[in-house]
Amino acid sequence: MKSAKLIQSTSTYKSVYKTTLNQSIVDTFLLQCQSLNEFNQILSQMIVTGFIKDTYAASRILTFSTAKSSFINLHYSRQIFDHIENPNGFIYNTMMRSYLQINHPKETLLLYKLMLKNMKTVYPDTYTYPLLIQASIGSVLEGKEVHDHVVKMGFDSDVYVRNTLINMYAVCGEMMDARKVFDESPVRDLVSWNSVLAGYVQMGSVEEAKMVYDQMPEKNVIASNSMIALFGRCGRMNEAYRLFVDMKEKDLVSWTAMISCYEQGGMYEDALVMFIEMNRRGISVDEVVVISVLSACARSLVLETGASIHGLVFKTGTSSYVNIHNALIHMYSTCADIADAEKLFNSSSHTDIISWNSMISGYSKCGSLKKAREVFDKMPVKDVVSWSALISGHSQAGMFDETIALFQEMMLRGQIKPDETILVSVISACTRLAALEQGTWVHAYIKKNGLEVNSVLGTTLIDMYMKLGCVESAEEVFYKMDEKGVSSWNSLILGLAMNGEVEKSLEMFSEMKRSGVVPNEITFVAVLGGCRHMGLVDEGHHHFDSMINTHKIEPNIKHYGCMVDLLGRAGLLKEAEELIASMPMAPDVATWGALLGACKKHGASEMGERVGLKLIELQPNHDGFHVLLSNIYASKGSWENVAEIRGTMIENRVVKTPGCSIIEANGIVHEFVAGDTGHPRIHEIEEMLDVITERVKMIGYSPDTNEVCFDIDDEEKETTLFRHSEKLAIAFGLMVMDPSTPIRIMKNLRICNDCHALAKLVSKAFDREIVVRDRHVFHHFRQGSCSCMEYW
Repeated sequence: MKSAKLIQSTSTYKSVYKTTLNQSIVDTFLLQCQSLNEFNQILSQMIVTGFIKDTYAASRILTFSTAKSSFINLHYSRQIFDHIENPNGFIYNTMMRSYLQINHPKETLLLYKLMLKNMKTVYPDTYTYPLLIQASIGSVLEGKEVHDHVVKMGFDSDVYVRNTLINMYAVCGEMMDARKVFDESPVRDLVSWNSVLAGYVQMGSVEEAKMVYDQMPEKNVIASNSMIALFGRCGRMNEAYRLFVDMKEKDLVSWTAMISCYEQGGMYEDALVMFIEMNRRGISVDEVVVISVLSACARSLVLETGASIHGLVFKTGTSSYVNIHNALIHMYSTCADIADAEKLFNSSSHTDIISWNSMISGYSKCGSLKKAREVFDKMPVKDVVSWSALISGHSQAGMFDETIALFQEMMLRGQIKPDETILVSVISACTRLAALEQGTWVHAYIKKNGLEVNSVLGTTLIDMYMKLGCVESAEEVFYKMDEKGVSSWNSLILGLAMNGEVEKSLEMFSEMKRSGVVPNEITFVAVLGGCRHMGLVDEGHHHFDSMINTHKIEPNIKHYGCMVDLLGRAGLLKEAEELIASMPMAPDVATWGALLGACKKHGASEMGERVGLKLIELQPNHDGFHVLLSNIYASKGSWENVAEIRGTMIENRVVKTPGCSIIEANGIVHEFVAGDTGHPRIHEIEEMLDVITERVKMIGYSPDTNEVCFDIDDEEKETTLFRHSEKLAIAFGLMVMDPSTPIRIMKNLRICNDCHALAKLVSKAFDREIVVRDRHVFHHFRQGSCSCMEYW
């Protein structure tokens, strides 16, 4: 190294040039050195006097430049190192350690290779190899090469070297190698035991960690804390608590680990009780434990406790910490105290992306989606969580059009890839809007990008396809899923039953049990629902009894409702009414409604009138019950009673829900309501209805005017029938959709007899597949027949 490169002219420390240097003087000047200029004066004098050639002196100047100064960069220190004539092991170790401290492990290993080239003058020692082993963390191959050198150079018996090897293998997840080094160690100290234990804890190997912990000659606090954290991570709360109680000595980390265990395991009340006890004992709190208890408050919605903790952290002066600040915003917004969350957010000068996301999520949960969007638009940087909070917020609020629009906006920007929450929200919105093309595109995106279809995402896709009548696509998703939870099986079983494939639905129920998946109460709602769709009375009784006696599931109101509907549809009205009377809970209006619908279906006007009047008394504002009772009266020509029902509805301001049908054509969702005249192509639709009428009448169609509950002539009734929403949707589908594409319609009410009969004949007359999903079941119309087999 040329002296001119290192010497900078300065008047400071001129006395150094006039002094005969020795080590004591160098140490004195280095102790007083406060700037790079002063350091260069010392270094230059060492060079001028030749004192730099003294190895010990050189080691002192290098140690100062690398470890004791903040104004000398490592590149400069390396220049000094490169020009030391006879560096010893200490000097090499000093330089290696410096590179390791700034996370340049490759430079550390290169220096070792340089050391090996100069083996005649310098040798590695017990401090060298721990540095090299640490530099190898992240590369097991390099670590094993260093391990070989340790053995060849005879340092494998050194406990410090062995401990570093154990830690290296453990961090890299190579526990067999870590354990081998540990087992072969002639001396094991506390670090050895803690290192191998930490490896098993990191891997989540509970039994191996327990074995090591139990064998430890001395169980220190660090080891016990690690075990508590491991037990908590694996959901073994009782073992974590027993260990915590048995600890002779506990520190802050012990309490924090136990509280975090409870919080992560969903035992929020226990977490808060533990925190209160910790505070009572006067143990100081830190950032980690505060964040855990605030999370517990948010998850258990205990605003008052959360506010008390806010007061505590305010007293300790930690409320301004960004992470605690964010946890407080999250707690207040989750507990619906959006005003306090807003106050904290606006008062902080140190907000980060988590702060912004917490506010978006809070506004979304409170239904303030306009404010959520305002915050979102002001964000300096947006991540996937920001988009997820906004999109899922709109989906949960039932704003499905906006959900899809936001998703499309995100995809057009192209900066963020959707996560599971976004995909689930968008697919759910597609399901509710009957937007099959959009939902299919999302599924194609998932496949194209190789995204994992886990149980939640897969179940959402199955649900979408089943509810839009695409049974084969739903089955394809199900069979390709690696992880099938009980919800996935439930969606498949219910979806098959809804789409008229009841036999296959019951087969899948049997397959579910053979696969070892335990059915739950929702499963039996699906199974009994399938039985009622096909009138399988004996099968329904069998599964109902099996649920109670074999699977020990107490039937709830929905199970009883399914059985009443099953018996009623089969014409067993007396048995259905007796079952209602025997129920251990009060029957709900849906159960009575199922019996009322059965009375209408089977013409049991006397029972229907009695049940209908009871229902109107129970729920006077329910339009469906008024309409059903009105239909029963109309079917037997009791127009005075029909008029009376209509008068009661007017008096009580009960408005009949209009029939509404949704159809997706060429990526656009169209909505029709009964008697609709507002569609921009209504005249073409009416012309198509005339064509439909002409064709279906040629093959036997006769309008069922009994469906019209007004005392008007047959011609007017026929005109009214042809204004039903599903007929308008069918006509529109025939006009605009490719003949090879099924016409898929979603209806908010149950399809009427006349529309059902017409749809069958249209499927035959026009050679088209028509799929109608009404409130209860799917109808797949093909070549003049329906999948419901006339049982609906």
